[in-house]
Amino acid sequence: MLSEFPSAAVLARGQENELLLAPARQTSGGLSSQALAAETDRAAAPSPASDPVTGERLDGEEQNGAAEDEEPAGPPDGLPLDDSVRMWLREIGKTHLLNLDQEVRLAKRVERGDMEAKLILVEANLRLVVSIAKRYAGRGMSFPDLIQEGNIGLIRAVEKFDYRKGFKFSTYATWWVRQAITRAIADQGRTIRIPVHMVETINRLVKTSANLLQQLGREPTLDELAREMGTSIERVSEIIRIAPEPLSLETPVGEEEDSHLCDFVPDDENCTPGEHADRSVLRDRIEEVLSLLTDRERDVLKMRFGLDSEGCPHTLEEVGRHFRVTRERIRQIEAKALKKLRSPTRSSRLREYID
Repeated sequence: MLSEFPSAAVLARGQENELLLAPARQTSGGLSSQALAAETDRAAAPSPASDPVTGERLDGEEQNGAAEDEEPAGPPDGLPLDDSVRMWLREIGKTHLLNLDQEVRLAKRVERGDMEAKLILVEANLRLVVSIAKRYAGRGMSFPDLIQEGNIGLIRAVEKFDYRKGFKFSTYATWWVRQAITRAIADQGRTIRIPVHMVETINRLVKTSANLLQQLGREPTLDELAREMGTSIERVSEIIRIAPEPLSLETPVGEEEDSHLCDFVPDDENCTPGEHADRSVLRDRIEEVLSLLTDRERDVLKMRFGLDSEGCPHTLEEVGRHFRVTRERIRQIEAKALKKLRSPTRSSRLREYID
């Protein structure tokens, strides 16, 4: 649980620690959402033009080191949270942010195995995790779980951070936090798990479709999507088939949520009382007509058309094995029996049930 994560009350020791975190203030209140937003805005400085993890060039929000935490670090609007999570969010809002020099000094201590320095660096960037996590709210995982997964990515970033490259830590950590959250959503966010690479392919298809919709002013065709993605139409169709999230039959329905979706789904295997009565009469008529045949003819037709207790049609060979005769003999018996039933006086008893 989030409340189990260490608080920001790490006491400073020595000259280095004086530059770091102040103890958490024990107050009756906490930071308001506006104050939390203001604190979050200072969490990161502009980043270099390439991803420090992959070495690839960044684009859009990734080139802006502060892009991930320009919004308030509170929960997304309208998201219900219990009191323990709200207290935790207020607690991390009290943590002082670090400048580049402080990050370097902490990173050196982490490199020497100093666990206290590692903890301080993690706690000073918890708001960064919140600001990233809220971008992924509503994708199959609860907001606290998203934060927990992001915290795991943050810890990984602290362990891998190389201060010698000159990057600000928040820029470097953003990649690890985002990766941890997106991988967790891919693994746990769906009722039926889809491999991570397929989730990435689905996301790529969604982005491609949105771009083409903006360019063309209409929904793109399968052929246009396939050309844009450099794949086949069959592959695009398969991705579209896999993409939808299964809908639970227990999903609440209505303003008061006193009903469930399953209450409105018809059961095609069940019939109405009228249909049940018609079927009962039809069975009686069939038995009446079959009673005009010999015992063997009646048994052969029942097995061939699934009218016996098993309710499953059988092949000529299967019926032949049952009666210990050849399949040709069964075919002859069947043909003779059907010829008898086609006589006008007998078939008229069943004609009204033929649609």
